[in-house]
Amino acid sequence: MDLLPYWLKRDQVTHVELLPARAGRAAAWPDWVPSELLGALHAGGITAPWEHQVEAAELAWAGTDVVVSTGTGSGKSLAYQLPALSAVLTRPRARVLYLAPTKALAADQHRALTGLNLSGLRAAVCDGDTPREERDWIRQHANVILTNPDLLHHSLLPGHQRWSGVLRNLRYVIVDESHSYRGVFGAHVAHILRRLRRLTERPGGGPVFLLASATSGDPAGSAGKLIGRPVRAVTEDAAPRGSMTFALWEPPELPGADGNGDAAPVRRSALRETADLLADAVVQGVRTLAFVPSRRGAEVVAGHARAALEEAQPGLGRQVAAYRAGYLREERRTLEQQLTDGTLTGLATTNALELGIDVTGLDAVLLAGYPGTRAAVWQRAGRAGRAGRDGLCVLVARDDPLDTYLVHHPQALFGKAVEATVFDPANPYVLAPHLCTAAAEQPLTEADLPLFGADLALLDELVAAGALRRRPTGWYWTHPQRPEIDLRGTGGPPIAVIEAATGRLIGTADAGAAHHHLHPGAVYTHQGRTYVVQSLDLPDGVALVEADNPPYSTHARDTIDLTVLEVRSQVDAGPVRLFLGEVEVTSQVVSFQRRRMDSGEVLGTWPLDLPTRTLRTVAVWATIEESAVAGLADLPGSLHAAEHAAIGLLPLVASCDRWDIGGLSTARHADTDAPTIFVYDGHPGGAGFAERAYGMAAEWLGATRTAVAECACERGCPSCVQSPKCGNGNNPLDKPGAVTVLTTILTHLPPSAPAPAPAT
Repeated sequence: MDLLPYWLKRDQVTHVELLPARAGRAAAWPDWVPSELLGALHAGGITAPWEHQVEAAELAWAGTDVVVSTGTGSGKSLAYQLPALSAVLTRPRARVLYLAPTKALAADQHRALTGLNLSGLRAAVCDGDTPREERDWIRQHANVILTNPDLLHHSLLPGHQRWSGVLRNLRYVIVDESHSYRGVFGAHVAHILRRLRRLTERPGGGPVFLLASATSGDPAGSAGKLIGRPVRAVTEDAAPRGSMTFALWEPPELPGADGNGDAAPVRRSALRETADLLADAVVQGVRTLAFVPSRRGAEVVAGHARAALEEAQPGLGRQVAAYRAGYLREERRTLEQQLTDGTLTGLATTNALELGIDVTGLDAVLLAGYPGTRAAVWQRAGRAGRAGRDGLCVLVARDDPLDTYLVHHPQALFGKAVEATVFDPANPYVLAPHLCTAAAEQPLTEADLPLFGADLALLDELVAAGALRRRPTGWYWTHPQRPEIDLRGTGGPPIAVIEAATGRLIGTADAGAAHHHLHPGAVYTHQGRTYVVQSLDLPDGVALVEADNPPYSTHARDTIDLTVLEVRSQVDAGPVRLFLGEVEVTSQVVSFQRRRMDSGEVLGTWPLDLPTRTLRTVAVWATIEESAVAGLADLPGSLHAAEHAAIGLLPLVASCDRWDIGGLSTARHADTDAPTIFVYDGHPGGAGFAERAYGMAAEWLGATRTAVAECACERGCPSCVQSPKCGNGNNPLDKPGAVTVLTTILTHLPPSAPAPAPAT
């Protein structure tokens, strides 16, 4: 690959990790696999399975729930296809349910199954895009149904009587990419699977669960928590692997910020740097995926790469596109096909293309920023060099504390095991609605409570609230409409983005992000075209936009207030105290800034009139006696800087993104009567991230102090204490004071915190 020596000689490379190739270990086919399936697999070029595929398949065939947790491209699909397809080919009434976190992955698996040309296989995709008449055929005839948790929750389980033929004969439930079910979404999916078990388990057994996961910490524990019963893990990867060259890349600092040299140093945007690398790759004919953390970022990277390619060679820009959620179904399918057949050489994508879609022939992967977990890093990096070829991955650091820490401490990335998936099925804001939904499907009985991890006290609360009614035969849902549950934490139904001049539907956006990204005056990008929002109607779920190409980007600013509701656990350490508990956060987007695209210069601030939003969630917070920090010249700025850095480094110990969490700091909080730093989960009821931070506070805050202290800037910069999401415009901030605050906390804090009490 000509690109490799050119990139690795650049000054921006801080570390290169060489991962050697590995030979595969084949095994014999299980004797229960029917000859028709063996013939189809041989015709597709699979002459023998790998050892881990056979181990997982044998366990599932014997009736044991199993999770196969191996690297990207290791053939996890065959591990679950062997028992599932053998069942439907040898038992005419057997049914298999396949669950994927995205529609694209289900469609990709459907293409793979139909490509086997098995006469007894009737595979069909059933999701929100499937017409009603097709669903009727699927219920009656399909023996492998590929869908997602959303359809299971909204359609199949509520209509279980119509689907009784499928549920009664369900032999296997396949949960693909199970590591992606984390946070609040993971907790919701855990209860959806429990509801499925409740409707399918019967004397003598029920369906066997097969889970496929990227390499993760404690896969058996995470899988067991997801389905609600013990699971065997297969983790020894026997597939061959090509060598991988993994480079860490730190963008250069931009020249002089202002004439006095007082402004914080700023590095070149990771998006711009990724766009240039993507353009380099396309010029060299290197098929490349660039993973970008946001929808807007994917559009920016693709747009800049296209512009650079058109300047180099007119027409070359057509080989680059963006791919993200919010596109219409037809647009997504076209892009997937173009990437598969080679029409596109480069693609800038969100995590929509992270999850298992089999795009062959990829040579390189670019990561525009650390994706939040080591598991996600290896999942995405594994897309390069699939099928045993050599691959290249480049992690381009964003100008933030965590990315800067990682590119200068590579052992934190390459020398550590991947994280366990974090989610909390006991979250009362998740558990209670699913109990109500289960009661709407079939009256709850006391025997059902262990399945959901619930108790009689919670049911009594739901009865008192009028949600359930108790009868001698169980608890019944009392309303004509089903409970409303926001599975993916999007804040409600999606917002339709409509072009005002034509009435054309351009795309959709999550309701929860509308205040920040679709407010009046916001710049919105879709497939390389730029629009400006004219109006946002939240009750009707519509944003009207007009085509424009302004030379600026927009950034919302908000205000936050926080109230402590309950303390679950605490550590008293002299002048320092650490807490875990429930809080109520009130926030409001009050204005937005326009910033020049080329330099980031703030052009001005415009007020907004949007409603307040209230979030009841879980937080971890630390207080410090004033006497311990009496020498600080700027206590509010010191606490604020430490808060920013702590939020930025939390993904190092919890499987979250910095956008999953929020924070607040104050020199004296009304509920603690002391200088306080709060970090809270950004989801109702919490997502498990604050609990993880509380339990690993010493490691988390130790890395935070190291990142701030080692940063070469004098007064603070985006690489250490400045935050891109700060509602106060990163003011005030005191970097040396932040080091003092963090040192004070760490000096007194014990190595580990006690286990927190369960949520109530």
